[in-house]
This record gives sequence, C-alpha cells and structure tokens, in this order.
Amino acid sequence: MIRKIDNTMFTGHGPIKVLYPGIAVSKTDSGIGSIGRIDHPEFHGNTIIRMHPHVNDEIVSYFRSGLSEHKDSEGIIENIDKHKLMFMKAGRSFYHEEKIFGTDEPLEGLQIFIRPGAKDLDPKVVFMDLEHIHSENKWRILGSPTNETNFQFSSQTWLYDMKLPAGHEAILPELPQKGLTYLLYVFKGSAIINNDITLAKKESVVVKDEHISIKANEDTEFVLFVTDENAEIFKGGMYSGNQN
Repeated sequence: MIRKIDNTMFTGHGPIKVLYPGIAVSKTDSGIGSIGRIDHPEFHGNTIIRMHPHVNDEIVSYFRSGLSEHKDSEGIIENIDKHKLMFMKAGRSFYHEEKIFGTDEPLEGLQIFIRPGAKDLDPKVVFMDLEHIHSENKWRILGSPTNETNFQFSSQTWLYDMKLPAGHEAILPELPQKGLTYLLYVFKGSAIINNDITLAKKESVVVKDEHISIKANEDTEFVLFVTDENAEIFKGGMYSGNQN
C-alpha cells in the first residue's frame, strides 16, 4: 500500500499547522498506529506559549531553524534549536512553557506527538545534542523502542531523518521487524517516489508492504516515521489521541 498525503490535509490558521495523518487512510482513527499528530510550526517573530499541560503524549521537538526556550513543571529550563532536540514524555501529567525567539531567524520545525505504549507512565524529558545538523545521504535514527537511542519511545516507534541532495536517490531503511508502516514526510524540498508520485514540502507518503525508491528533485530534507500498527498503544493522549 502506498498512499500520498498532500499538504491540504493540514489544519490550523495560525503559525502552527496540524496534521492528523490517519485521516488520509482511515475513517476510524486520526492517527496511524503510534503516530498521533504532526505539527509544523513557522513563527516569524517572538512569542510565548504559556505554561500548559500534556497528558499521555510523547513529544519530539525537532526544530530546523530559530530558537525556543523550554521551561517545565520539573524546573528544567533549556534552549532547543537545530543543534539540540527535545523528547518530552508527558505520561500521567506534565506542564511546560515555550518562549520562541523567531525575529532574527524564523522558528520552523516539527512537533511530533507519538502515542505511548501504555497510559499514565512516569514523565521525563530528554535532550539530544546533534553532532551535525543534517545527515546527508544516510538515514539517521533519532528514536526507537530500545535503549540504543537517546530518545526511547514506550511504543513500537522509530524516527529517522536525512538530507538528500538534488538528483540523489535512496530507499527506506530496513528494520528487523516485518509488517511495519512507514510515513515519509518532506520537511523541505521536493522528491519523486517510484518515478510517479511527487512530494513537495509538507507532503508525505504512507507505505506498507512495499519497496519504494526516493529521488530528490532538489536538496530535500526528510523525516521518517515508522510504526507497528499491531503493537499495544494508548490512543487517549491529550494531543496524540484519536480525534474521531
């Protein structure tokens, strides 16, 4: 199965555009397995998102430009930018505030809401320093269900990124597990899938039980989500939960 999700599937009228990827492939679930929701914010200017709660969400803050200061109910204060990612496991309850500095350079990135493997887990915040801003021509794993990655999801979920230069080709990474579902998202640039599906910025393709080829039309940045749709997850998270 290969299904394109075009950028008209996003909702929201402000600087944060919201994608519920399941709406493109299902009538009963707004997510796809553990992939609950993807936000693509673009802030041109400074702003503060005041202290607010998250419950039973696992959230990756993946910013490619700009700067955000994270402050939370555990007393942690940390800057997040293209050199540092954040993974917030909200669990049973967690509060945080975001102070966005987008005047000198607009803040743009993704906030990725992953469904947890179970309800009411302990909250935790993890930061990851990136040695290189981009991983060129090679998939870089950012998160997985195992302790081999700094970002360890409680569900059967994997997260990768890659920058593919214009004219270069790639395939999806192989995982030891079979029957997984892939969501390939274009953060920046454009690409052709299997020589016939064109993806532009903020577009994606859902792939299951298929081998695909990826060719970059221009320098293109990808984010890849992988989920086991048969694994145990909690679908009642505040933001990641099923909206249908």
